[in-house]
Amino acid sequence: MPARLSSEKTRAALHTSARVSLDLLLVVLLAGVALWLLGLMWSVTWPVIIALLLTTLTWPPARFLRRRGWPPALAASVVTLMFLVLAAGIVVLIAVPVASQAGEITAGVVNGIQKVRQWAAGPPLNISDAQLAQALDTATTRVQDSVGSIVNTTLSGVSTVINGVLTTVVALFLMFFFLKDGPRFLPWLARQLPGRLAVDLPAVALRSWETLGAFVRSQAFVGLLDAVAIGVGLWIVGVPLVLPLAVLTFLAAFVPVIGALFAGFVAVLITLVSNGLTDALIVLAIIVVVQQLEGNVFQPMLQSRGLGLHAAVILLAVTLGGSLAGVIGSLLAVPAAAQVAVIWGYLREQLAEPAPAPEPAKAEQAAPAAKPEPVKAQAAKPKPVKPEAVKAVSEKPKPGEPDPGAARA
Repeated sequence: MPARLSSEKTRAALHTSARVSLDLLLVVLLAGVALWLLGLMWSVTWPVIIALLLTTLTWPPARFLRRRGWPPALAASVVTLMFLVLAAGIVVLIAVPVASQAGEITAGVVNGIQKVRQWAAGPPLNISDAQLAQALDTATTRVQDSVGSIVNTTLSGVSTVINGVLTTVVALFLMFFFLKDGPRFLPWLARQLPGRLAVDLPAVALRSWETLGAFVRSQAFVGLLDAVAIGVGLWIVGVPLVLPLAVLTFLAAFVPVIGALFAGFVAVLITLVSNGLTDALIVLAIIVVVQQLEGNVFQPMLQSRGLGLHAAVILLAVTLGGSLAGVIGSLLAVPAAAQVAVIWGYLREQLAEPAPAPEPAKAEQAAPAAKPEPVKAQAAKPKPVKPEAVKAVSEKPKPGEPDPGAARA
């Protein structure tokens, strides 16, 4: 006969499940409210995030100068200027070769268009010049009809560029202040918080900062691998502008998915207009192989080691972030997942029960039995003889002699 369910145990299990479900709903609601507030303050939050990412790259030289006795303000100023000079150098490194070879690229573009036109005029398409002119006129008419939408799109694009410039300027100023006053932030935060929060929140903030630095370093290393591999491939094929394309690939690695697509598109386009279709297909194959290795092998492995996350978690985080918030979501998905892991690990440490102390073993079992010390054989010392006993022995009569004591009696 099967055992019957206990009504008390069933009721207790239901009550426990309801209480845990309610607690989880409250946690999810609180997280949703926090994300909603971040969305409202995004014009301030986004520059802070960019400044933190830049600070993780520029903090090591600033820390080196501060340890050598430089004042914090001077060290932060020098590092900020060095960063600006480096950024300007990267722009020059990309712009100067492009400007020097602009004529060749333009001629290549014209030749490429002419080749495409000749190919379209032959079999199997057999498109005549009249049909091409008609198609061009139709496209021109559609562009003229949609002038209003084009103007609106242009204005929105200009507004986006202006906002991007302002965000960059604010992020640079914030980076300077983070470099100058960053080490004083956690002590100040501890003084502002009451009780247990004065210990827990600075500890979580310090771990989060270390995790963010690990993310940026791993992303930079992945970008370096991409730039070297694709640059070597372009050099072997004989594509012009190898160095600018390699630098562009390195910078684009910090923007997941979209950055790789943009850098690959530029490399394939330049190869197509300069070397032809065959070399363009070869470059496309090289970029696809490198990007697949980077996205599915190197990046998850490096970031899983630096951030303490499994490679599958990183892939899922990037996918979820891209579906929720596009490019920005893909960029922030991995560090956000790492921050969640940091907070969860700290909570587990604080809520874990201390390990029980080992029971002391019995003295007889713990300590080895004491060995008896060997007894040294000692010669027996003669006992002292009293004078009366010596006298009595000396006065004892020998056999055959009369006893003097008896004679006296």
